[in-house]
Amino acid sequence: MMPAVIRPLTLWLLCDGKAGHENQSLGLAEAIGRRTPCAIHRIPLAENHGMLGKLRAALVAGAGLPQPDLILAAGHATHGSLLWLARKYRAKSIVLMRPSLPLAWFDLCIAPTHDFPAASQRSNLILTRGALNRVTPGVAPKTGKLILLGGPSKTHGWDGDSLLARMRQTTDRGGWELTDSRRTAAGFLDQLREQVPGVSVFSHKETPANWVPEKLRQAKEVWVTEDSISMIYEALTSGARVGLLPAPRIHAEARVLVSIDSLIADGFLTPFAKWLKTGRIANPPEILREADRCAEIVLQTLGWNAA
Repeated sequence: MMPAVIRPLTLWLLCDGKAGHENQSLGLAEAIGRRTPCAIHRIPLAENHGMLGKLRAALVAGAGLPQPDLILAAGHATHGSLLWLARKYRAKSIVLMRPSLPLAWFDLCIAPTHDFPAASQRSNLILTRGALNRVTPGVAPKTGKLILLGGPSKTHGWDGDSLLARMRQTTDRGGWELTDSRRTAAGFLDQLREQVPGVSVFSHKETPANWVPEKLRQAKEVWVTEDSISMIYEALTSGARVGLLPAPRIHAEARVLVSIDSLIADGFLTPFAKWLKTGRIANPPEILREADRCAEIVLQTLGWNAA
């Protein structure tokens, strides 16, 4: 008897032009693709203003594409188009992060626990430890050493001098690679090159899109500045040992900081102060595989048989 042929799923991703949002949607879509055949189509909305403008752009972009089974989106600017297209094409809508519109309007919402500080039992809500991302653990022996820099944010300030001093301590044996982000203070990379010789510096403006995920797959140890929650979760998804470089906290009670403190308490992160005492970054208790876990739940919810 011939095995049943599984029709590929068609996924549309609505993209608002923000790399962090697209990273989440692609992370889930690619995890679904590791389980069942699927075709992933990006629908760019960033160049269009207003909900109607974005909707018109989505309709034009989707006109020549196969009809979607799932439509994924992250970011408030995509929510109206997501709901309209899902209804038009009778597709399932999946919104990532807490939406600006009522949760009941979406088929599924996948969001970090800190987006919903009060426990929720809603059937269409999947809570995750951190935002989804595209990183997957590497299978080859890990030898790399990586530093990921964020920058000033709603929850953190910036103290470049203290950060440079701490990096001189953590990188004194050399062999480290570093990249920054769009929030990193102007001129800081030049200071790094002069004052921290044990680090090879790569600006995010000059690296390809897959540079960080690929370096994380190879990394044995990673230092991340505390202000970048997305980089922290990407590092934990890679399977590396992760150290935390402190940054001045502005809002001590912010939900993101509660999430970081929870990771420290559970042994996922080694704070710089603890590293000073032990001289080592501890192994995390487990590798976070939230995109893969959510992909399984999505397929089960749809009643879709994975390949």
